[in-house]
Amino acid sequence: MVEGNPILDRLFYALSAPPRRVILAQLLTGEHTVGELAAPLGMSLPAVTKHLKVLEECGLMERRVVGRSHRCRLKAEPLSRAAEWLEHYRMFWEGPFTDQQGYLEALCERVTVESAG
Repeated sequence: MVEGNPILDRLFYALSAPPRRVILAQLLTGEHTVGELAAPLGMSLPAVTKHLKVLEECGLMERRVVGRSHRCRLKAEPLSRAAEWLEHYRMFWEGPFTDQQGYLEALCERVTVESAG
């Protein structure tokens, strides 16, 4: 049986909800208040706050309080863990390679062509 990875589990759970992905896309442009993040979602502030908490818990976002305003910013580093995990499956979406030998041969050909050019 394959054991789960709690860090990846939390990260993929956080990414699974469309409102959280919208929030992350907004945070790509810089720091935002909770109200700014809530506006395009058409949700109540308490509902948005729950989504923000999930993003904070998995490390994708941090919040700082400035006076009465809560300012949020993206912390994209955890996404590298998801990318590393997904990288193991790249061979299955990049072409007809269903075995590691075929994948490695194609990779070697690609590297040879790129270094020659």
